[in-house]
Amino acid sequence: MNHDMTIDAYQAALAEGRAKPLDWWHACTLRIAQREPEVQAWEALAEEQPALDAQLAGRSLYGVPVGLKDLIDTVDLPTRWGTRGYLEARSSLIDAALVTLLKEQGALVMGKTVSTEFAYFTPGKTHNPHDLTRTPGGSSSGSAAAVADGMVPLAFGTQTAGSMIRPASFCGVFGFKPTFDTVSAAGVKSFAPSLDTLGWFARHIEDICTTFSALTRAPRIMPLESLAGVRVGVRSLPGDVALDDDVEQALAHAQSRLEQAGATLVPLDLDARYEVLVEHQKVVMAYEAAQTLASEYARFAEQMGPKLVELLEEGRAISHARYLEARRATNAMQQALSGVFDEQVDVILAASAAGVAPEGIDATGDPLYCRAWTLLGVPCLNLPLSHGTADMPVGVQLVADRWQDQRLLQIARTLMNQEVPA
Repeated sequence: MNHDMTIDAYQAALAEGRAKPLDWWHACTLRIAQREPEVQAWEALAEEQPALDAQLAGRSLYGVPVGLKDLIDTVDLPTRWGTRGYLEARSSLIDAALVTLLKEQGALVMGKTVSTEFAYFTPGKTHNPHDLTRTPGGSSSGSAAAVADGMVPLAFGTQTAGSMIRPASFCGVFGFKPTFDTVSAAGVKSFAPSLDTLGWFARHIEDICTTFSALTRAPRIMPLESLAGVRVGVRSLPGDVALDDDVEQALAHAQSRLEQAGATLVPLDLDARYEVLVEHQKVVMAYEAAQTLASEYARFAEQMGPKLVELLEEGRAISHARYLEARRATNAMQQALSGVFDEQVDVILAASAAGVAPEGIDATGDPLYCRAWTLLGVPCLNLPLSHGTADMPVGVQLVADRWQDQRLLQIARTLMNQEVPA
């Protein structure tokens, strides 16, 4: 079978008898056997062929193999939280809520994908499938790499700073971080609970949309005839840092694509209050992580990566007053940004990452251009529209107001469906 078909195309093939329910599973199993020794995207793989309930036929994700970041509880697979073995749960008593929702839609869990240590900066073993000498990004390293390499059509990760958007940019796939708390994080290891957001990767925008509707029971997301009347602001946060040439070119290319599709580019002036959101995000993340991982730190500090220990100790030193200052600023700026969306723009175009994937796998890159958006809880979608240095992918992200996920995906689907002039 064509393992790069969309999820909807596979469902049509099943309905018409041109495919069997486990065809995609077998195709992905073969791809993993061929590529996993080099890419190393997986922490654990299902040991047996799954039993697929025929009563689920016709559900949106029936027979679709999925990867789950190694922070997500499953009954049938171990969870190691990216700790390289100093902490491990052989199984959970119950699946995470996400896993149950996926299974109810007929999805098949292929395995657990590699995460950085507790979803922070200590990298795992995964390589970028476009260039094995480079990082895939993090913390959802294995999920992004597995999708980019065709090992699964769909994989799930989390974002606390830039852990979905950055690896999606580095690996050249769509990465969607919905509005905070759109999908329940029950059964997912917490790092910073007011930031942690479940999201997913796919090679097709249609699959991002199908998955959103499947998990939320929202109506099917269809493209518009054009983007005429859609207002697009162009603004990265922070905006006081010079962008890499590859990122500048990617943004320029995206602006051209948007205009060709009928959108109107709107000059967007965000005041200095937005610039400090990056620092507020760092405060919230460190403070909450120090509390969430208090037991792990007390018992395993000597085995933890130095970057994680440094963050947790930083968080322990942050005063409650400083934390509240960051949270109050976040609440105020969420309201201010909603005003910007109401009055000026429908979506914002911004940088996804600082550049192409850096060389080496001993670090995962800088989440700088994702921190503010994650703090604000807004939906973000990486668009894999460009390539930069060494022909490596470099993405851009579209951002919408909170709870405008459907509108964001509708705009993105329309953009991706537009023919690009030769």
